[in-house]
Amino acid sequence: MTATSPTVIAARVEAAILGTTGVRTVYRAGSLLSNLVGEGAIALGVRGADEPLVAVAIGDDGVEVEASLGIDYAVGAVETLRAARASVVDALATEGLVAAAVVLTIAYVHPREASSD
Repeated sequence: MTATSPTVIAARVEAAILGTTGVRTVYRAGSLLSNLVGEGAIALGVRGADEPLVAVAIGDDGVEVEASLGIDYAVGAVETLRAARASVVDALATEGLVAAAVVLTIAYVHPREASSD
């Protein structure tokens, strides 16, 4: 596996997103149906359970990234998304890559009672 393989890049981007203030969780990117198919593939042993949760596609224009996030209630959603996007762009730049598209979806907001404040 090369340093620019989609799996390696996805793992690095996932780590960068998780290191962003306000992000508590990363969920598998994609629709409910694709996630169900993916879980079936893991159960059958066709796909590894340790594969990155972030979707990455490397193309001629750069890297497309898709991730679903669980964020902390105490940190604003807009600020968290901006910071997470910046962390994705920085992680790609470290690898000498540019972001063609970064799609971040807030899948869950952890309630105030579960927040760290």
